[in-house]
Formats: sequence, structure tokens, C-alpha cells
Amino acid sequence: MASPPTLPISNPQSESQPPIATPAFRAFLSRLNATVRHGLSQRRPWLELLDRSSFNRPDSLSDAASRIRKNFSYFRINYISLLALSLALSLLSHPFSLLVLLSLLAAWLFLYLFRPSDQPVVIGGRAFSDREVLGILLVSSIVVVFLTSVGSLLISALLVGLAVVCTHGAFRMPEDLFLDDQEPANSGFLSIENFNSVIEYFAYVLAIVNGSGGSRSPVT
Repeated sequence: MASPPTLPISNPQSESQPPIATPAFRAFLSRLNATVRHGLSQRRPWLELLDRSSFNRPDSLSDAASRIRKNFSYFRINYISLLALSLALSLLSHPFSLLVLLSLLAAWLFLYLFRPSDQPVVIGGRAFSDREVLGILLVSSIVVVFLTSVGSLLISALLVGLAVVCTHGAFRMPEDLFLDDQEPANSGFLSIENFNSVIEYFAYVLAIVNGSGGSRSPVT
């Protein structure tokens, strides 16, 4: 007598995992995009930054430092763009370092910060706890930044960008910059209010992650 056909039974453990793009991650990307767009809208015209008639030699080191402070207050978004450009060019000229850095960033985002707490990291059939994942990520970050060429590459790119910014700030006369600019110094992309808003949002994201069913605690 033939046995009755066996009905397939789905195993919850073998089903496909939910998509990585969690609501918290999508909200983070949306907020980051809005913040970057708002910051770029505060950028000064590049022709004003490069106006050759406004350059002369500072009288002293204190005069140069004063110019740098005033110019940074006015051209802060342009200066940050120059620093970002220096980093981007340096990383693009070293594709392996760029790949390593992007892989490390992706690991932090998808294996810890925005991973649902009820989905453990499983490698080779072994499930890793949140503490183990955090420890592996911290050790990996230290190795990548301090024991490979990635760290020296980032530092050298930042130093080059800072040298360009400080040289421009020291030689650019700031006297004509604030005649028509009535915007307070604490507004814009780097304002205290905006900085606090970003901090509060990260706390909100971590609260969402912690409230999704796990016991993961934010890193302080």
C-alpha cells in the first residue's frame, strides 16, 4: 500500500530574512539626505571664495588666526566641501582602501546599528551575540584604521584639506564678507541647534533599534 504524499512544511528558520532596509535605516537615510541638502543650500558662491582682489598677506599670526575664524564662519560649508573633496580624491586614487572602508561602514550599519535585534548574525552555522558582534566590529575598526594604510590615507587627506582651508582663510580678507550677511553665526549646517537635532535623531534611531525586541544597548 502506497504511503500518502508528504505535505511540505515550511521551516521559519529556513525562510528568507526580511530586507536589510529597515524603517529605522530608511528614516536615517531620509534625514541624512535632508540635512546634506540643507547644508549645501547654505554654501557661498565659489566665485566669491576665489575672488583674487580679496587676497593679501596677513600682518601677523594673530591676524591670520582671526581671518581664519571669520572666514570659516562665513565659508564653513565651502570649507567642509573642500575637505570632503580631498577625502574623496584620496580614496578614489586608492580603490582598495576605499573598498575596505566601505565594507567596514556597511558592516557597522547592517550587522549592528540597523540589524533587527531578533535576527542574530549567523556565520558558518554559529550564531553570534550582540556583544560578540560589537567586539568583532571594534577590533576590525582598530585594525583597519591604525594598522593598515587606510588610517594614514585618511589623516593625510584631512591634513591636505586643512592646509588648503587654513591657507585660504589666512589670506582671504574677511572685511567685505559680512556687510550684506545678517545671518547669525549659530545658524546653518553646523549650528548648535542642528547639531543637537542630529544627536537627538541618533538617540531616536537607537531607541527604535532597542525597542524592536532585543537587548542591544547603544554605544556611548
